[in-house]
Parts: sequence; C-alpha cells; structure tokens
Amino acid sequence: MVQLAERYRGRFAPSPSGPLHAGSLVAALGSYLDARAHQGEWLVRIEDIDPPREIPGAAETILRQLEAHGLYWDGDVVWQSQQTQRYQAAIAALNGAHRCYHCDCTRAQIKSRGAFYDGHCRNRQLTEQHTAIRFLNTRPLQHFQDRFHGHIHCEPSATEDFILRRRDQLWAYQLAVVCDDRAAGVTDIVRGEDLLHASTWQLTLWQALNDIQFDAKTVPLPRLAHLPLVKGRDGRKLSKQNHAPALDAETALDNLMAAGRELGIGQPEAESVTQVEEYLTWAIDTWRALKK
Repeated sequence: MVQLAERYRGRFAPSPSGPLHAGSLVAALGSYLDARAHQGEWLVRIEDIDPPREIPGAAETILRQLEAHGLYWDGDVVWQSQQTQRYQAAIAALNGAHRCYHCDCTRAQIKSRGAFYDGHCRNRQLTEQHTAIRFLNTRPLQHFQDRFHGHIHCEPSATEDFILRRRDQLWAYQLAVVCDDRAAGVTDIVRGEDLLHASTWQLTLWQALNDIQFDAKTVPLPRLAHLPLVKGRDGRKLSKQNHAPALDAETALDNLMAAGRELGIGQPEAESVTQVEEYLTWAIDTWRALKK
C-alpha cells in the first residue's frame, strides 16, 4: 500500500514551451479540483529545464492564464531552473550508492539493438565527457495503482536504465520531477494519462532516493490519478507541438465548463452559474461527490 502524508499536497507543473491550451486546462483544472475537494494545497511549478523548447514569456503567460481562470495556487511558484543544486546532489547521492552510470549511446545505436535501451554501458566505466547519466534500474517497479485507471501492469520498458541527465548536460524530466515533488512533499499527482507509464520510472526513482535516504529523509510515495487526454478532430492529443490554440482569457467561464465536461463532471444549470468563481465552487463540490 502507498503510504500517504496527512496533508494533501497536489501540483500543476507546466513547461513554458507555449501558452496553455484546452488540453492543458483539463490537466490544470483536474489537479486543482482534486486538491480543493480534499481541502488540500495546490502548488504550481514551472518546468523550465529545457531551454531549446522554451518560448520567451510563456511562463508568465501561463501564470496569467491560470489567474484568469480562477486557478490560484498556494505559496510561491517554483522554477525548476533554480533547483540545479538539488539535482546535482541527487546525482551525487545515486552515484555514491552505485545507482547510476555514464552512457554515450546515440538514439540510432539504441534503436539498432532493440525496442529500448539494453544496458550497453552499464560496465563500461565511462567518464563525464559527452555522456548521459542513466539510472541503474536493478529493481524496476512491476505494477502500481492509479485512482482512475486501477491496477497498472508496467510495460517492458519499465526495466530500462532511464536517463537522469542528458548528453547535452540538461537535466532529464524523470530526475527533476521526482526531486521536486519529494522536496515539496507532494502527496497526490493528478495529470494527463500520456504520463501514465512514465510513472513507473518516477516511482522507481522515488523509492531509490528513499532507500539511500537522499536529503536524510524518506518521503511517502505519491498517490496517482491520470486524466483523460483531450484530442482534436484529427484524433491526436491537443498539444503545443500540434499547434493547439492558446486559451482565450475572455472566455474563461466557457473554457472551464468545456474542461469540466472533458473531466466527466458534467455541467451546472446555466442560470445557476455566471461567474468563474461560482463555477469552481460548483465543480469542487461535484468532483468531491464523483471522484472520491
């Protein structure tokens, strides 16, 4: 069983690769409603550790869009670009416990050997120069429980030695998200189902950091809930990469109602809700009744 902390702490963690769109509003609203329905905290973290993909000004636009939709967060916004020391310390701790190693394999080389990385560099004892750092995944998670999807059997790629720091020296998502969620005491992660199987790696890494007592503490594993994806008319997931249009703050109430329908909570009677705040109050109560 996953042990939960007493106080619910959720989060929304967008990357500043563009403004929020209808799909990302579903993720934001779902995580917000779940936190408020549990009388918990809702944190916001900007995942700005991939400069080549970032759009100047996108982070500030995202924060303004959240405010325009009444999605106010607790505490200060956390910026991943300011957490370098934490990630370096985690790598050092994992290295000291012999739980990571350097790898110089290219994507083409990996693909030529199989469906996913085969541990080729595990025993090569490579040095820092021009290498990625991979997690030594000797005890991969085999299954976990998701609140909305039930019992999840992990895919074969769950056994892969996944990347913690890329060859270009940028921090990998798996490392950063786990380090930051542990540091923030996040108890519940509510996000899109496109990240369902990435949870396997993240829970495995989270447990490994607990095992080696990173930061001199054990942090209970988070409870997971993955939301349905919003798709366009072409059947593809709405995303910044697929040029999904940015949210229009002038239609915030309509945007929220559309997101609520995607989340399966229906819609209030039109005459009973005319303001964003009224809709969110209704949505929190509805979520509490439907998504216990």
